[in-house]
Amino acid sequence: MTTNRLSRLTPLLLAILVAVSACGDGATGATGSSPTPPTDPTDPSGPVPASFDVAPGVQRITVTDARPRQPLTLVDAEGRRLITLLADDLGQATFAYLAAEHVVVDTTTGLLPSSRGGSSVRPGDGYVVMDEERDPPEVSAPFRVLGRDDHPPDSHYDQEVTPVPWNVIGGPKEGYEASEGVNYLVMRDGVTLSAMVRTPDEALYGPGPWPTVVEYSGYDPSNPDRPQPGTLIANAFGFATVGVNLRGTGCSGGTFDVFDPAQQADGYDVIEIIARQPWVLNGRVGMIGLSYSGITQLFVAATRPPSLAGITPLSVIEDPWQMSWPGGIYNAGFTKEWLQERDNQAAPGGQSWTARRIEEGDTECEANQRIRTQSIDFEAFVNSLERRPADSDARDLSILVKDIEAPVFLTGAWQDEQTGPRFAGMIRDFDGTDRKHFTLFNGHHPDGYQAFHLSRWFEFLELYVAGRVPRVHEVIRAALPAEMQNNYGAPIELRPDRFADLDDGDVETALARFEADPVVTVLFESGAGSEEVPGAPYHRFEATFDTWPPENVEAWTLYLDGAESLSTEPPATESADAFEFDAEAGPMGYSGTGGGSFRVPTTELQLDWTYTPEGFGLSYLTPPLDQTVVLAGPGYADLWIQTGAGDAPIEIVLTEVTPDGNEVRIQNGIQLAGYRRLDEERSGPFLTRLHFGEDDYEPLSAELTLVRVPIFDVAHPLRAGSQLRVQVNTPGRDLPLWFFDNPDPGPGGARYRIARGGEHASAIVLAVLPAGAVEVPEGRPVCGVLRGQPCRPYVEMTNAPG
Repeated sequence: MTTNRLSRLTPLLLAILVAVSACGDGATGATGSSPTPPTDPTDPSGPVPASFDVAPGVQRITVTDARPRQPLTLVDAEGRRLITLLADDLGQATFAYLAAEHVVVDTTTGLLPSSRGGSSVRPGDGYVVMDEERDPPEVSAPFRVLGRDDHPPDSHYDQEVTPVPWNVIGGPKEGYEASEGVNYLVMRDGVTLSAMVRTPDEALYGPGPWPTVVEYSGYDPSNPDRPQPGTLIANAFGFATVGVNLRGTGCSGGTFDVFDPAQQADGYDVIEIIARQPWVLNGRVGMIGLSYSGITQLFVAATRPPSLAGITPLSVIEDPWQMSWPGGIYNAGFTKEWLQERDNQAAPGGQSWTARRIEEGDTECEANQRIRTQSIDFEAFVNSLERRPADSDARDLSILVKDIEAPVFLTGAWQDEQTGPRFAGMIRDFDGTDRKHFTLFNGHHPDGYQAFHLSRWFEFLELYVAGRVPRVHEVIRAALPAEMQNNYGAPIELRPDRFADLDDGDVETALARFEADPVVTVLFESGAGSEEVPGAPYHRFEATFDTWPPENVEAWTLYLDGAESLSTEPPATESADAFEFDAEAGPMGYSGTGGGSFRVPTTELQLDWTYTPEGFGLSYLTPPLDQTVVLAGPGYADLWIQTGAGDAPIEIVLTEVTPDGNEVRIQNGIQLAGYRRLDEERSGPFLTRLHFGEDDYEPLSAELTLVRVPIFDVAHPLRAGSQLRVQVNTPGRDLPLWFFDNPDPGPGGARYRIARGGEHASAIVLAVLPAGAVEVPEGRPVCGVLRGQPCRPYVEMTNAPG
């Protein structure tokens, strides 16, 4: 478009935008079919109504029926040209992300321009999409971009959803086809999500209405032929289940994103649609799921759907950005692979079961694949987010969970090999509800579905969703150990029925008994609780607390000292140790097995926990402890670092060295030293949260600089006679599935000097319980049985002088 044509267009366009902004049309927004903007009859070269269709949604806009490669420019209410997208070969384009300045992007590449300084599309009125290269220019009707909390009228949720009867053995009732349970739910922006609806076995649980739960993820929860684990379990326990695919996945419409506001808003809509079904007991629904379908529950609950009765998130994350960039270092292991898999599955026909649906005549599924060409390459996009964008706050669960008002039952492992331990830091942020229950343990990602946890999970759902006294059907109680054997290598049983003394009408008594439980239950030494099946998820002992970290924790401060030692007093004389950058560490993990293998007893896993080579790390030990110490919470290391490399990727590894000469991994912490600005408002006495934005990064100077390295939450007993070992090295080697793209210091490598004593006394600060606060059984677990905590022979390391 020429400058003269743009100058003629701009005053008219601004006038249109101001007029429309003054009379917005409500939460449903406007589309290309709305009344066209007025034209100037005296200016034959003025804009004409757009020939393409525009569908605004929650912080995104979808254009269809454009010409292939047509340049489509998004203009805001102030007349600013935000970004120009070239339509794909099907005449489609999706606006979701903006660069810092106006750019032209070819949507057929699946890539976005540099994300530094960019943002997502903001909610608001007065947007238009225009083709400014046509003569005369084409301009859409002005429209409103929705925000997450812009709800449609209640009547929108009056949609009919049809379930299919299901058998406890895992298939549709005789005379029915599984596909009869496939439905499409219409979201507030018109996108349809595929949903598979199953009712429980009527032979066990009778006719409806039934208590109902939703499993919501980007895997295949709406696949009629393959129920997700949470759905299988809930159906067996007597719940109707609704498996819903996120937009841009499976047979659902729309384009894929990772936990964006549109998916959060969709979750709200799903809950409200399902709660209105006549087969739903009490007109309220719960949510279930582990990992992906556990994480989505937290996002949905933060939108506060009125009909949400409770959530049960298992094995979750906290901040998606820090999941990809822990401590500011790119996670080139599990997270990268997970994003690549999501990209592959978000492509048209990217999941094999959708092809079967289309072959069987599902025209909605087929039509919904068309827009998938607009899904961006998320792994590449996230990899470009070296600095944390401000928009990440809209997906940071440590910020969002404060808005959750529904009851919460959450479990997680300190050493989760997939989603990591960061989730524990946000437990204190659930201050929107008093009805919360957390179970924390050492272990693996799949452990949330083992029978011990399912006992309390079922109680929670029965009380808050079904509104009944919990009663596990005798058939399920008898059959479950065999299922546990198949999945966890041990016949784990449900806990005994603690409501057997109550009548069915004593719901309030049962609820009061459940709510009398302390908020936090910590299971210690999972893997060591069964002599018959060592390494299976049986724990040895447990403790309960009202908060996490417990209110009575104390600071255990240990100073780096000479002779590879840790002391409780700062050394009077300043000295230093040094280590070299370990270029081999980043891509190394200690597991040779995939993520799905971690259900089995740890004794069956193939683990190779390698040692840090001499000169490439530092090691410090306490003297043998004269009494048992129980770690209970997060911690941090304050290190005085000096290097000429400009930055330092640092890992802190905590291990227990036992009197018999073995070393057991406890926990770690990871930090890129260039990020040092403390988030004082959201940190605590032991919890360290740092800022990772564009203005927060500051390279290290050649002088000694204080760097705080957060150490993840953990609970672990150190019995008398053991020693705590603290290692400082390059990230890598010490986790099973997380690998690190450590910043390369160049061909000469890098040397890091860590000062200790005097005015530069580097120290470790850990949260520990007062002596005797928890009764710890005598005798250490056998080396190698603790879940998530590998064990190896202890090897001394001599620190190089600094």
